[in-house]
Amino acid sequence: MAHSATTKDLQAALSLLTLGDRALPANLAKPKVGIVCGSGLGGLVNILRNKVEFAYTDIPGFVNSTVAGHAGKLVFGLLGDNDVPTVCMVGRFHFYEGFALTQTTYPIRLMSLLGVETLIVTNAAGGLNPAYQIGDVCVIEDHINLPGMTGNNPLIGPNMAEFGPRFPPMSDAYCPRLRRLVFEAAKKLSVPKFLHEGIYVFVSGPSYESKAECRFLKTIGADVVGMSTVPEVVVARHCGIKVVGLSLVTNRVVVHREQRSDPDAPAEVRPLEEKIASHEEVLEAADARAKDLQTLVKNLVEMI
Repeated sequence: MAHSATTKDLQAALSLLTLGDRALPANLAKPKVGIVCGSGLGGLVNILRNKVEFAYTDIPGFVNSTVAGHAGKLVFGLLGDNDVPTVCMVGRFHFYEGFALTQTTYPIRLMSLLGVETLIVTNAAGGLNPAYQIGDVCVIEDHINLPGMTGNNPLIGPNMAEFGPRFPPMSDAYCPRLRRLVFEAAKKLSVPKFLHEGIYVFVSGPSYESKAECRFLKTIGADVVGMSTVPEVVVARHCGIKVVGLSLVTNRVVVHREQRSDPDAPAEVRPLEEKIASHEEVLEAADARAKDLQTLVKNLVEMI
């Protein structure tokens, strides 16, 4: 039943966008690029021209984002000097909001039906790698799907064979060519180098990680940590969509142990930049890097 209901909703959503009184104009109806805007990164939509917006509440099958910094609308427009038809998801859905992963990834299925070939996923993330500074961007090379390893995967349930195979590989989740293009696109920016390439680890949230958990995540090879993105990537790859991921480092995670309760124990030096994470800090850091990220994405799309 869940499979048939999802298919029915998708067809209704597709009809809303492509047929009837509210149908998209011909030059926007078949977007080639999809962009998912992370926390505080909704300004990416400002690089679109000839915009047409749909509130999530108007689209069959969509839930509504409940998180600050996520506006809740699907925006279509033209991007770059070569007028690439693009759709932006301004505000994503999260597992921690209580939605099923099939709901959080539903918009990616719709993008696939519309004709999207390339997906740019962005997010605000905590920096685990000590070389990453606040405001740096990590081009995602690979991911660690911790909820997926414990039974929470958006592909669980009957396979939607019209989109992809039962067992899609994730070893090629992030397109090498697109990752190279990100670095080429960054060369056009007149700012100091702020790009890295690394591994994103997905955790469910909504609580930020403990210091012990952050040390564990570093140990297993993660460079940045966040509460989104990976389910969308899994579904995009199931649909055959090429993916590139950009994580904006908005805070440095706390990993060092506090002074021991034993007064005779040696003190551990805590770096000055470490502080307790907050969503307000995330939004501030995203806002500070917003223009550079917008230009980077525009340059990237023009090169695809």
